[in-house]
Amino acid sequence: MKTTLGVAAALATIALMGPAPASAQQVSCPVKIGGILPLTGSMAPITKKIAESAQLALEHINQGGGIKGCPVELVLRDDQGQPTVGVDAAKYLVEVERVPAITGTISSGVTGPIISSVTGPSKIVQISCCSTASAFTLDGRSGGYFFRTLPTSKTQAFATASEITRRGLKKTAIIYVNTDFGVDMTKFVKLALPKLGGEIVAEVPYNDNQSSYRAEVTKALAAKPESLLLIGFPKDAVTIVREWLSLGGPQQIALNNSMRVMDFVNGVGPRFLNESFGMDNAQVAGPTVDAFNQAFEAKYKTDSKGPGVHTQYDALMVLGLAMNIAKDLTGPSIKDAVRQVHAAGGAQVGTGPEEFKKAISLIKDGKPIKYFGATGPIEFDANGDVTGPALVWKIKDGEIVTDRVISIEEMQALFKKVE
Repeated sequence: MKTTLGVAAALATIALMGPAPASAQQVSCPVKIGGILPLTGSMAPITKKIAESAQLALEHINQGGGIKGCPVELVLRDDQGQPTVGVDAAKYLVEVERVPAITGTISSGVTGPIISSVTGPSKIVQISCCSTASAFTLDGRSGGYFFRTLPTSKTQAFATASEITRRGLKKTAIIYVNTDFGVDMTKFVKLALPKLGGEIVAEVPYNDNQSSYRAEVTKALAAKPESLLLIGFPKDAVTIVREWLSLGGPQQIALNNSMRVMDFVNGVGPRFLNESFGMDNAQVAGPTVDAFNQAFEAKYKTDSKGPGVHTQYDALMVLGLAMNIAKDLTGPSIKDAVRQVHAAGGAQVGTGPEEFKKAISLIKDGKPIKYFGATGPIEFDANGDVTGPALVWKIKDGEIVTDRVISIEEMQALFKKVE
């Protein structure tokens, strides 16, 4: 099923198209980019803003000149947060829509099978806003065709472990979703927490979309922890936290970035989360970040805070720039061009349609560019990963607020201490 964006803004084919120029470098117009997001299912609460960010990026690309003179269409498919559905969506995009590149998805448990079954073997570039499992860029399954615009789960895990011990919490139980994401996060927390002075007293996996998690909560509480680290997604997390608290679990609860949405806070009840805290990736301060925030807020009449909002915009902008740089719109050419989006000595280009237009002009003149995006500078390492700062968030007066930012320099020092 091909759908139409809006979560109601979000079930979608986004098409922002004008007349296609005849001299579009022998490229068939419009140029299609595939998109995969969990528009329905347990992760839907965090998807609305991410889908809106994708729409904003498409508008900016098209207003800035499109790709090789062509307008761009994003064919967006719903993976429902399920691996089999995600693989089917990716096959449709590659085999039927013939897209040369894909952005998506959120869950590492869905992204992994897509890489293994579709984008890796097909040599299709895939850039994710949100999938953090470290193995995707290390184990060779993608053939170098997978990139992401947010740091791996190692950054979030190390920062979380650091914050747990900074708060004087010694004995922590972990309840984690049994997917690539949850397993990866847990692995890195287990590496970091003991070295920072903490102890993991229980590790309890769970499978998502259950009506109750009382058995998992009871098992974790049996270890008499001082705090809980919950790794998962909002819908199930609401149920887990309610059951945790109802069975007498401590209110010191550490949360991963997907819970940084009001659906989770309101689902649990803000007054029960005053001692909780969470971790997320942070933006680097600067004019390109400010420009994105202002554009998003002007268009959607809401703030741009939330997991994946800024990194989704950057994922699409990187694809738009790389596809203009690429000699042709084949997977190998686009893959090689992705790293040229932030070239050494390149002219700085930022967010918004005018900056995209400036970038196209430089590319046509054969000049290198250096993209600074909604999260700051987007520079991929040899594995296709990026680095960045982290932030600690909390609930205050019923709202999600930033408690503090952990700078890139602090994160680098933390990595050295743990590793």
